[in-house]
Parts: sequence; structure tokens; C-alpha cells
Amino acid sequence: MNQEELITKITQEVIKRFNEITHTKETTGIKNKATLCECEGGIIINSPMDLAPYIDHTLLKPDAKQSQIEQLCQEAIQYHFCSVCIQPFWVSYCAKKLRGTGVKVCTVVGFPLGANDSRSKAYETRQAIEDGAHEIDMVINIGAMKSGNIKMVEDDLRSIKRACRQTTITKAIIETFLLTDDEKVIACQLAKKVGYDFVKTSTGFAGGGATVHDVALMRRTVGPKMGIKAAGGIHNFEEAKAMIAAGATRIGTSSGVKIVNG
Repeated sequence: MNQEELITKITQEVIKRFNEITHTKETTGIKNKATLCECEGGIIINSPMDLAPYIDHTLLKPDAKQSQIEQLCQEAIQYHFCSVCIQPFWVSYCAKKLRGTGVKVCTVVGFPLGANDSRSKAYETRQAIEDGAHEIDMVINIGAMKSGNIKMVEDDLRSIKRACRQTTITKAIIETFLLTDDEKVIACQLAKKVGYDFVKTSTGFAGGGATVHDVALMRRTVGPKMGIKAAGGIHNFEEAKAMIAAGATRIGTSSGVKIVNG
């Protein structure tokens, strides 16, 4: 059995198990009633402020001004968010603003389309880390994924992973809105195989964002230890809480302040 046949077999098994679990919840009347204590990431949220350490406070708009980036950093410090997530241009600025605060600097690579050449992504990654980035959120080659070119997707993931330091947190953005469930499973399997720390749902720029269905499917695919970042369209505490309950261990959102204030 070659690699593609093995991945296809595993994918079918994951989808089958996921559908069986979903069906069981529906027939027993507990669909969408998972509590936070049931989160496979082991996260328990008793109040909105408990979410703060799991939030990547995000501003990726192309027209973001320096004053807005400065405010983003100040809010991240005030509310003890995990990181700020910004475009590569702002990495060095945020690194200086956040030095010694405990708030990490997260940036994006190959954003938002994922269609850059792997060498360009790798260079972008190295430069971002040199500028002070602690975490790299890279967009996978979505076109290759849709074409069934699994090797290309894996090679692309691997080239960015090699460009990182041992301490760099890596997240693979699989853009769930554009993929079938089978493709989502394969993308997650590849990211896990290459050694990424997280799989991430969305860029927020492709017309759709995180869903409970996708987060639960991703969790079933990668198992209990790998990180899952739910991002895109998460605007309030209830939405964020649902993502955590489904298995997310990080929330990417521009509504962090609103979320932690309930």
C-alpha cells in the first residue's frame, strides 16, 4: 500500500468515526450540548476572562495603521492575551512593544492565499523570526490540496518547518471553507506528520471561518495532544466557548476584548 492509499484509508476511517459520533449525539438528544469540561484539550472555562490566555489578538487588515497596531499591543498586555497576530511588516514593531510582557508575536506566512512558492514562504518565515516572531501561521498550498497533489502540500509544509527555529510555534492554516471533509483530514494528517504544533481553520479572508463541525473533525483527526486554532468569524464569548468545547486550544480573533468582557 503506497502513501496516498494509506492516507485515503485513514481519512475514510476518521470520517466514518466522526459521523458515527455525531449521529450518536443527535439520536441521544445531546447535540451541541458539550460542556467545556468535555474539551479534549483539557481546558475549563468558568468565565470570559478565562479565555484570555488562549486568544491570539488579531489585526490582519491591509489598511491597519500604526496607531491601531499599538492599541492591539496595549490591549494584549492589559488582558494577558497569548499573542498578537499581525502582518509581517509589523513584527519588529510589535516585538519591541511587547518585549518582557509575556505576550508573544505571531505572524502569517503565504497569507492569505497560500499560493506562494515554497522558497518565498521559507524566506518570509526566516525574516519574520529574525524580526522577532515567536509563532508562524502559514497557509498551506490550497490549490495543490484541491488537485490531490499531497506530496506538494507536504513538501511545502516541510520547507516552512525547516525555516523555523526549534522554539518557533508553527501553525498550518488549512482554510477549511475551501476544502471537503476528506481534504481537511488529509491536510491535518500532513501537518501532524511534518511536526507542526497546530492546525488552524481559516485565514478569515476566504469567505468563511471556523465552525464547530470543522474543529471537532480536526480534533478527531490529530488526536488529543496537537494544538487546534479556531479562527475566522468568532465574535463573542459563546462562539469562542463553543470552539473550545469542540476541541480548540487557541482562538484567533479581532474581537478579543469583547470576548473576555463577556
